[in-house]
Amino acid sequence: MPDVVFYREQALPFLEAKRCRKSDFAYQKHFHEEYSIGLIDTGETHAWCDGTMHRVEEGRMISFPPMMLHACHPEEGADWSYKMLFIKQDWLQGLKQRELDRLHIPFLLEEGKNKACRIRINRTMEALAGEGSPLEIETSLIELIEAVVSRNVSDFAHQRRRTRQDRKYVNLVKEYLHEHYTEKITLDELEKMTDISRFHLIRLFKQSSHLPPHAYQNLLRINHAKTELMKNRRAIADIAAEAGFYDQSHFSRTFSKIVGATPQKYALSL
Repeated sequence: MPDVVFYREQALPFLEAKRCRKSDFAYQKHFHEEYSIGLIDTGETHAWCDGTMHRVEEGRMISFPPMMLHACHPEEGADWSYKMLFIKQDWLQGLKQRELDRLHIPFLLEEGKNKACRIRINRTMEALAGEGSPLEIETSLIELIEAVVSRNVSDFAHQRRRTRQDRKYVNLVKEYLHEHYTEKITLDELEKMTDISRFHLIRLFKQSSHLPPHAYQNLLRINHAKTELMKNRRAIADIAAEAGFYDQSHFSRTFSKIVGATPQKYALSL
């Protein structure tokens, strides 16, 4: 793999990801127009942030608000690698203003929140660098941002009592997913359909269904594929494409996680 790799999803123009394994590269003072948040995977670095030097060890998260001058100097001889997300400001306007203000501080997260956010940034990167759908990528990103801005680690795990209106929104999303599960659905579509923010929508759907929308969509796709595999001996690649998967390998991995067997084994057992 190259020392520096960038990842983008055409359907999500507000997000870019970077993975760097270039241990001997020091970044001079610079800033980004986007909000940036990163994770040191291995090694450590000295990060200069707005006039203050911070030591950032392996496993630590660090974030910079837009236009904030910063520089990074990895420890000499260290096997340094990191990942970084760059998020455009217009997407972040979906957050409440008080939460946007809190995105600017601190540069480093305390231990409990750092651990929670580390899980979520890895999940977002895996979805963006792999074959994750736009719905999966943006959902992971939303969960990361909510973890970053929460006052306590438990904030984003809190569940409030659902109202009749909440159930209405969830049912609307479910109906839409059932009608369009083979398509490339985005949170932007679901937001416009329900007329509530995507951040609120994700919380409601997970509280009600115990799954985010993209995982629910994948279940619908896999159930469709099982039906097709049972009906006839069509090529697995054709069924994967029809169900909405990027390719056969992505389909097979998802199918195996849910069914417990590969599509081929499932078809041969019928």
